[in-house]
Amino acid sequence: MIKRNSTVFSAIFTILFGGILYYFILPPFNVHSYLFWIFVCMILILFFIIHAFLTAPTTIIYSIKGKKKNNNLKSYKLLMVIPFLIIVITLINFVLSPLFNSKSYYNRIKVLENANFTEDVKEVDFSKIPLLDKESSIKLGDRTMGQMSELVSQFDVSDLYTQINYSDKIIRVTPLEYNGVIKYFTNRKNGVKGYITVDSTNGESNLVKLEKGMKYMPSALFNENLYRKLRFSYPTKIFDEVSFEIDENGNPYWIIPTVKYSGVGLKKEISEVIILNPINGDSKIYNVKDVPTWVDHVYPASLVIEQLDDWGQYKNGFFNTIFGQKGVVQTTKGYNYVVMNDDVYLYTGITSVISDESNIGFILTNLRTKETKFYNVPGAEEYSAMESAKGQVQQMNYSSTFPLLVNLNNKPTYLISLKDNAGLVKMYAFVDVEDYQKVVVTDSSKGIEKAAENYLNDVSSDDNSSELKTKEIAIKTIKEVIIDGNTYYYIVSDDNQKYKVSIKTNKNLLPFISVGDKVKVSYSAESDVITIKDIEK
Repeated sequence: MIKRNSTVFSAIFTILFGGILYYFILPPFNVHSYLFWIFVCMILILFFIIHAFLTAPTTIIYSIKGKKKNNNLKSYKLLMVIPFLIIVITLINFVLSPLFNSKSYYNRIKVLENANFTEDVKEVDFSKIPLLDKESSIKLGDRTMGQMSELVSQFDVSDLYTQINYSDKIIRVTPLEYNGVIKYFTNRKNGVKGYITVDSTNGESNLVKLEKGMKYMPSALFNENLYRKLRFSYPTKIFDEVSFEIDENGNPYWIIPTVKYSGVGLKKEISEVIILNPINGDSKIYNVKDVPTWVDHVYPASLVIEQLDDWGQYKNGFFNTIFGQKGVVQTTKGYNYVVMNDDVYLYTGITSVISDESNIGFILTNLRTKETKFYNVPGAEEYSAMESAKGQVQQMNYSSTFPLLVNLNNKPTYLISLKDNAGLVKMYAFVDVEDYQKVVVTDSSKGIEKAAENYLNDVSSDDNSSELKTKEIAIKTIKEVIIDGNTYYYIVSDDNQKYKVSIKTNKNLLPFISVGDKVKVSYSAESDVITIKDIEK
């Protein structure tokens, strides 16, 4: 009787404490989720601990009487379920791994290969290009919030800053959040009263105040917490990265993709999307094909990169990724966003698995539809282009943003912002994708259009230099100057001819030549000031 009662009470207390545990961990009731099985194991351990505690007095009594009595035998057996579950899950995932299913991993994402860049990507419109990255947007958003004295002590600014296309503008949008537990209780009645937008083209930042506050937020407590609201509304769904967006009328919404797996945690794919109104908690679930067009982020960037890497690895089978590696490619270590046709696209380069400094092409993926195209344009790997841009003004110690890919004069071109230690954009750099030695930087105060003009003029000059004239000169005077952030040397030869040469022409020679040195110069045309195309000693 005691044994039976201890088992019943153990089950009751396990359900009670398990419910509390569930309230905080919020696992999905879905066998494809690792979190679900972790929760199951925790419940089994919890039952064992409670049962051992309740049967301890009985065990002690039997020990005093000299009798052997193990009331925990069944709970020990129950605990042995845990290693059994681990073994079963491991075996299932092994069978479903790329070792036996490489083709299915390759087909996780459909890639239209050999797409035409100039046909798909329109000539860049500088009034609609996101010049500010997330880091710069955060600084602008914090500055705007700091000017709102009535709000800054009550709310924080979320660091989400989702990039979206809104009213034909490219903006980042992020909600305010409760500033701690006390501020939640003092403000929960009215909710979070606004969100911040930052125009990615001109840096204009605004705080949009809402007539009715947002109550279902990540920083809210109890049943108003966003994740708890989602879990109680959709107990079996597995949620992916949450994003914050606004519709065409400026109404805020949480966008929550739901995930399906093969096995446990394998081959993640987005199956549906939940759109939740943070003001009243109403939500609706959509198939990915039926998501409203104002939603820009259905497929998280991390998932797209994961699937692209599988596409690049498993085309020729699993063992080819280890032996031979024929045709095996991977994404570069970074990505950015491009806005086209009222949608947000992820951009990343594709490079060989053998470490080098070049791309074999690049990818554009629509983050709403997952439509993906590969452009066979060999060229500089993004980080090589970033270093090339920084090298033009290395004395400034600027940091470089990850490149934006644009169509400039019907050629794929990297646009890079150079920032100072305060995170402010000081210069723009344009770099030729196919030849990262073709780079021009311009002071940001002159505007992005002037930067593009400087680059096109420089590249055009290089392209017209197929037939060069060469001669040897003796340096009479030499002077170093900086124009639009680029270093140039002005030379007067012993015959009083004037020359101009960029540091990038030969950065290993120019800083070390001086008056009296003789150098061999190549140029395309005579003029009052001859532009040197090549120089050597």
